[in-house]
Amino acid sequence: MMNMGLIKMSSRGQIVIPSAMRGDLDKGEEFIIIRDDERFVLKKIKQVSEQMKEDMEFAKRTEEAWQDIEAGNGKRYSVEEFFEHLEDVS
Repeated sequence: MMNMGLIKMSSRGQIVIPSAMRGDLDKGEEFIIIRDDERFVLKKIKQVSEQMKEDMEFAKRTEEAWQDIEAGNGKRYSVEEFFEHLEDVS
């Protein structure tokens, strides 16, 4: 069964799930949200594993890095400089 409703985003970027749609949701329940062009998909999940959270953070940081590179904000390293930099950040 498909259920539809209208929502709007607050000035702080918050949205509210209509009360008629949240009967089986618990306070603090976690969701995954995926954006694809004009579509947002909100998926309820019972548990988000720490590995999944780390993977999602890695994907976010990787996307941001690619955007920086495409904008010309990348930094070039020699092989030696690269490995020195890796040691500095670990």
